[in-house]
Amino acid sequence: MEKRAILAAVLMAGVLLLYQTFFVSQQEPQPPQKAQQAAAPATPGAAAVPAASAVPEPPSPVPPVAPATAAPEKTAVVETPLYRAVVSSSGGALQEWQLDYRGQKPMIVAGLLGPRGLLIERPGGQATPVPFRLSAEALRLGEGAPPGEVILTGDDGFGLRITQALRFRADTYVIEQALRIENRHSVAQSADVVLPWAGPAEWPKEQPEKFPGQHPTRAVGFVSGSVQRDEVANISGFGGDGTWVGLESELYLSALVARSPGFKVTTAKNGTTVSVSLRATLPRLEPGQAWEGRYATYVGPKEYDRLKALGVGLEKSIFFGGFPAPQAYGGLPMEWIAVPILWLMNWFYKYLGNYGLAIILLTVVFKALFFPLTVKSMRSMKAMQSIQPQVNALRSKYKNDAPRVQRETMQLYKQHKVNPLGGCLPMVVQIPVFYALYVALSVSVEIQNAPFICFGRLFGMDLWICDLAAQDPTYVLPILMGVSMFIQQKMTPVMGDPRQAKMMLMMPVVFTFMFLSLPSGLVLYWTLSNVLQILQQHYLNRSGKVEKAPARVQKKA
Repeated sequence: MEKRAILAAVLMAGVLLLYQTFFVSQQEPQPPQKAQQAAAPATPGAAAVPAASAVPEPPSPVPPVAPATAAPEKTAVVETPLYRAVVSSSGGALQEWQLDYRGQKPMIVAGLLGPRGLLIERPGGQATPVPFRLSAEALRLGEGAPPGEVILTGDDGFGLRITQALRFRADTYVIEQALRIENRHSVAQSADVVLPWAGPAEWPKEQPEKFPGQHPTRAVGFVSGSVQRDEVANISGFGGDGTWVGLESELYLSALVARSPGFKVTTAKNGTTVSVSLRATLPRLEPGQAWEGRYATYVGPKEYDRLKALGVGLEKSIFFGGFPAPQAYGGLPMEWIAVPILWLMNWFYKYLGNYGLAIILLTVVFKALFFPLTVKSMRSMKAMQSIQPQVNALRSKYKNDAPRVQRETMQLYKQHKVNPLGGCLPMVVQIPVFYALYVALSVSVEIQNAPFICFGRLFGMDLWICDLAAQDPTYVLPILMGVSMFIQQKMTPVMGDPRQAKMMLMMPVVFTFMFLSLPSGLVLYWTLSNVLQILQQHYLNRSGKVEKAPARVQKKA
């Protein structure tokens, strides 16, 4: 009995295999109505299967309609004023992307663009690369030229016809892509379309000596309404419903952007390779039916205004960090300050044509805004200086009773209406602004290779500030900063004891060494800020606006 059952099962499997081989594979693609007729029971008396079953059946393997042929790979070269891209017929992958940013030396972005290109993944995990035919092998767009297209058409070998239309424009780093997948098989089928990018765990950093400690490449994406990041060194993977996903460095971004609903984002790491992808699950396509989706590709600099104009939140890929603050307040997001600074600096550059001059004007604006605080600070320091002899007398009188000295000193401050912290107010307010400016200059791709005063190169060294994002190779600017800081310290009224004054005079030396390796743009801001502070102090001392009449001491009854 068991042998007969086994024999019957083998015969049934053989009949099914012969049926698929000689009948199903020879059927031509039919309209949906005819396809349903072709799927009618072959045996008289068998029950008809309804069009939509309440319980979904497990998908059956889809037989190939033609043997896969390895066609020679071809490429289409696209040139615009912003980049040179090479599109491969193998999966439609972006094989190469060469940026031509602001007339700088072209930078080739390789290894991030996913050499496999588009994949069709079927139930069970079988992924099929798609060979395409290219509508053109070259496309050149000059300034002001209308958009151009490269059409990719291919078959996955299982009856799916895939068409991609890549639309290029001369004034943007974005490629808009329209995707159409049509079922030309005689049976219904479903699959996932995967748009993967893969990159090495270390994307070559852009001149890393300019910003010590730059982060390595990160996977970044906008998932469930927020930005998620994973350092490649310990990537854990993230995914879900998202708008975009990509790979980034500090200054450049490669991203896949979903333009139509239904896409999910995924990230993963395999050895030294980090992969990110957009994935869409196709609906069940009957013969003759098609699915359409739209997405975009961005490979370019992290210019805040350019990314924000795309309207999908790509500007959130710029990591500004936060400024330390009491834990109860959760810190101070630097984006609140750094973004207006970037906008103002770029606005000045639009009219001045030099980022060094833009930073100078930015410094003047900040000093003008802080001028009222400067006046208040100097008045407070003058008042502190006027009562310093009385403070010293209290310290001598109660030198063995520190709590008594503190109480009497605070009472003296109260009698003279002096705030001992008043002189620190401008510095405290400027610290977040200074830090935000540092962050803005660190993440600003606009000032890369942007000169201020440049006399060319001599013996392989820049003369003088030929790149505001790099340190001053001559160290002239940091030394000027230290000298200006020393002069400012000498002009500042002494508020504490002589030991504190000597310690403060050491600060210019410490700051000079600290600023030797910082970006020239930041040192330029700090140096000019010191010079303006010296001029303000000189003006206020000469004008008498900081002189404060001695407060009348209240006598005890």
